[in-house]
Parts: sequence; C-alpha cells; structure tokens
Amino acid sequence: MAIVRVHLVATGRVQGVAYRARAAEAAGRLGVRGWVRNARDGSVELEAEGERAAVEALVDWCRRGPPAARVDRLDVAWLEAGAPGPGPGPGFEIRP
Repeated sequence: MAIVRVHLVATGRVQGVAYRARAAEAAGRLGVRGWVRNARDGSVELEAEGERAAVEALVDWCRRGPPAARVDRLDVAWLEAGAPGPGPGPGFEIRP
C-alpha cells in the first residue's frame, strides 16, 4: 500500500457553503489524515495524506464539493509523503 500526500487549493464558491466541514467528513470516512482551511483570497486549502486510493477519492470529492458549492478550479500538487514540514498530523482537522 502506497502512502501519498496531496496539497489542494479549491476556488469558486467554496467558502460559506460547508466545504471545510464536508471535506473533513469525507476525509474521516476515507481514513485520510490532514487539514483544511479557508484562505484570505476566498479559496479553500487542504492537505491530506494516506493510502493512494483514499487520497485520490478525496481529491475527486474536492472537485465537486458539497451540494451548495461551485468548484471552478482545483489546483492539485502531489508531495512526498512523510516529508518534514507543516504536513498532516494525526486525524483530520478544520483549521481557522
């Protein structure tokens, strides 16, 4: 089983529509750890780490978002899993 890490930035109508809360729920169901937060520019930023299939499923979810969202663009950057830095801790958290 390959462990991967991804960093995402979702733009469009992604704040004020429960995007962060639903992303955290999706990550929990998939067993993915990491974090999600609103950015000052109106986008939502997410970093996640876990088994490849689970992380890819989360990326697919992020392309759609919750029903009230409209994701115009999703920037996806694959990172080295387990690399040092501000990566995912245990569990999945919603950051301010």
